[in-house]
Amino acid sequence: MEAHTGDYTPLPNSEDVVESIIESQQLLHKGGDYGNADDNENDLLSPSSFKDVPVPLWWEQITVRGLVVSAILGCVFCLITHKLNLTVGVIPSLNVAAGLLGFFFVKSWTVFLSKLGIWSKPFTRQENTVIQTCVVACMGLAFSGGFGSYLLGMNGKSYAKLGPDYPGNRAEDVKDPSMGWMIAYLFTVSFLGIFSLVPLRQIMILKYKLTYPSGTATALLINSFHTVQGADIAEKQVACLGKFFGGSFLWSLFKWFWSGIGDSCGFDNFPILGLKAYANTFYFDFSMTYIGVGMICPHIVNCSVLLGAIISWGIMWPLISTQEGKWFPANLPSSDFGGLYGYKVFIAIALVLGDGLYNFLKISVITLQAIYRQTRNDQHLPVKDSILGEGTEEISQEEKQRNKVFLEEGVPFWVAGSGYVALACISMTVIPQMFPAVRWYYVLGAYILAPVLAFCNAYGCGLTDWSLGTTYGKLGLFVFAGWAGSNGGVMAGLVGCGVMMSIVSTAADIMQDFRTGYLTLSSPRSMFISQLAGTVMGCITAPLTFWLFWTSFDVGNPEGEYKAPYGVLFRTMAIVGVEGLSTLPPHCLELCCIFFVAAFVINIIRDTAPKNVSAYIPIPMAMAIPFYIGAYFAIDMFLGTVILFFWQRLSKQADVYAPAVASGLICGDGIWSVPSAALSLAKINPPLCMMFVKSADAIIGG
Repeated sequence: MEAHTGDYTPLPNSEDVVESIIESQQLLHKGGDYGNADDNENDLLSPSSFKDVPVPLWWEQITVRGLVVSAILGCVFCLITHKLNLTVGVIPSLNVAAGLLGFFFVKSWTVFLSKLGIWSKPFTRQENTVIQTCVVACMGLAFSGGFGSYLLGMNGKSYAKLGPDYPGNRAEDVKDPSMGWMIAYLFTVSFLGIFSLVPLRQIMILKYKLTYPSGTATALLINSFHTVQGADIAEKQVACLGKFFGGSFLWSLFKWFWSGIGDSCGFDNFPILGLKAYANTFYFDFSMTYIGVGMICPHIVNCSVLLGAIISWGIMWPLISTQEGKWFPANLPSSDFGGLYGYKVFIAIALVLGDGLYNFLKISVITLQAIYRQTRNDQHLPVKDSILGEGTEEISQEEKQRNKVFLEEGVPFWVAGSGYVALACISMTVIPQMFPAVRWYYVLGAYILAPVLAFCNAYGCGLTDWSLGTTYGKLGLFVFAGWAGSNGGVMAGLVGCGVMMSIVSTAADIMQDFRTGYLTLSSPRSMFISQLAGTVMGCITAPLTFWLFWTSFDVGNPEGEYKAPYGVLFRTMAIVGVEGLSTLPPHCLELCCIFFVAAFVINIIRDTAPKNVSAYIPIPMAMAIPFYIGAYFAIDMFLGTVILFFWQRLSKQADVYAPAVASGLICGDGIWSVPSAALSLAKINPPLCMMFVKSADAIIGG
């Protein structure tokens, strides 16, 4: 249930995540009247309608139809993830949409066959869980695979943006995207995290009883889908998603006709706030995607993004631009790092690193404290009989059954251990062949350290629902860039970032899946295999869908639609890891220090202030996003949050249907990328160009 940015996930408190899901599902079952949340949670975790339903064996939970549906939905959501990754880098949770559509497709198929008199295997919540796991694993690689971050930092366009004269920016540290090596690279690094923590699943889920709020929320949704009331509501949610999907797709088609062939044509450049505001990127671009993102992300995230846009593009950049000729040479190109562009990039990096480092330290402290308290209370590893609750009345019959399924159909330790060692050996051979700057012992060092960091991330994610995968990735970036030095350090840092980010992120994801499977009585073995299957799909689908964007559009153009903003940021961070801070423009270091410290201070205030106060304190990471990209998408996201705010005030059903509406808006605009790419490849240009100029510059009657 996460909403990613270019870094980790800005989310409300973990208790709020589960509570909001419980209240939404309670609305489904109670007809809008809220009752006792604790009682309702128990009902959703083990509804009475499941008491007489046998639990299918693990191989029965993985079906051909489920894998086919997973592959189709994985492709769709990879397209959406790439579109968001290459535009603004804000990726909301699409788990609800994945669960809804997976349930709808398989349920519709079984109903259709039954009407034809053909028997079809019943659709179970376990099969639904497998589909959800496959889809999320597949589309997760579109994010953690680095297609909008470290992989793009390697390509020639990121090198050209910095320029050959930029200190530390070497032409040797360039590797342009190619289908072959991207697929091989993902197959090499994407499975390590799955094997790294499998032996610890009993400790994390049963002994420590980590909540994994996203995994719990997903289980609540899936359980509710497979009740009579929940199935009825799910059908209504899918119908709602379909309506807004169609509307968003048709609107994108309509916008295309007016977008011409110039950078300033169409509704995407509508200066609704005036031409002066438009010059500072404050305009409404009529993007259904960003409005949908605003409806899914928490209100404080959207408000933080708008505040960051006002501070940067409304105040700071206009002020710094007045120092042209003093702080930096006049008449520099807009993308020259020696001018205003350099301030935008480095100050954004300072906010990202300050916020990331604070939360890394915070989650680490929380994790260590929790582990210390747990080990003080119980010095022994869990014993099977005690976990099963035999001889005690304190554990319910439903929990005993969940524990039994979770323990009896596990993954042998030798499978996980031998798999990790084998993959590590393959990586030490393959990665240095792909990237000569990366030595085999760099990879070995990463794989020795990774399981420890993966455990910390998975434990912290279980407590707080915050996965710091990209923060650990940036840690690897600086470590390996500094280790390799000036001779290939940039490439080594970017590859090291990818290796660490992939392992640590996937380890947290699979623990979330184990938690979901535990609460839906799905076998850990089926969860493990479905995660592997989803990763295999992602290793092929994610590069294929990215290649569609790469070959059809001008990816990386700062003035175009697909700016790919994080590519140049990651390359710049790798150069800083090698060269130090000497590459910054004049006075930029002082400003970076101010914003780095400000990120720490704001986070401290957020965590120490009362809950009713901290809810209104902005999130530095969200504020950092528009510093470099622009303010236009902040307008759209804020509009989305305003729509949701008033909808919630007017109707209790807003929390039930808002995710479906938002997912429909995002999916419709995202799927338009396919016909848009086809038109671009066929050299078919839009017939009209709508643009705006000052009235004094307009030619009347010409």
